[in-house]
Amino acid sequence: MTAGCLGGVGGGNGGSGDGDGSDLPTPSDENTDGYPPEFDDVPEERDIDTSSFGTSEHDGVDVPLAPVDVTHYWYKRGEARFADARGAKQYEESRVYGAVLSPSSGRDDDPVADWPKDERIVCYCGCPHHLSGIRAADLIQNGYEEVYVIDEGFWEWFDLGYPVRGSDTEDQPENWVIRGETEPAHATDDAWAFHDPTDQTEATRIGDDGSYELHLKFHDVGPDSTIQVETPAYTVEGKLSDLSVGTVQG
Repeated sequence: MTAGCLGGVGGGNGGSGDGDGSDLPTPSDENTDGYPPEFDDVPEERDIDTSSFGTSEHDGVDVPLAPVDVTHYWYKRGEARFADARGAKQYEESRVYGAVLSPSSGRDDDPVADWPKDERIVCYCGCPHHLSGIRAADLIQNGYEEVYVIDEGFWEWFDLGYPVRGSDTEDQPENWVIRGETEPAHATDDAWAFHDPTDQTEATRIGDDGSYELHLKFHDVGPDSTIQVETPAYTVEGKLSDLSVGTVQG
């Protein structure tokens, strides 16, 4: 069973944005600064009231949710560094042009660790901002002063035609939905899904009634792929086709 998450499938070279970045210089594989390329058509400066942004709470930290058009404005002006909070496979397939890999699960050689703590950082993930919220909260707790996440998530950026790079910049992966339940005592904790062979991860918050819904936009997975679902109460492993039918209860 599949279902939509953030709208229809679209290519990074569609929409009303800047195209897929194919006409821009190829970034170095050693890029570690998270900055976008330089653009000829830089938007005029305008006031951004960041205090009006909504927030999402993670580990007691209120993470600001920046609208995708605001992050694109910062992007075009070179006024923010971008960090992808998803897994390595997702990053390799399609990502914000110039962004670095900085997964919510952490990595030993995370380039963000070397960034100045007073510079603006925009984190993002896929559906739409839970993994990036976890990553941003960790950065804020570690003294980074101006951290945001893209409220609508990476796939809205993709659909709008804003610059992306990767091995597949034309299509979104299929969206699989896993619904589950655990004890209400675990409300506000996280439920996770993992595809270990490709190092892809998704997470969501458990609701007040113990229910949760994981939206998996994983590359190169299908009905027979083995997915691990983890909550504070249980861990379940099974075929994606089985986990996406009914309700996972441990």
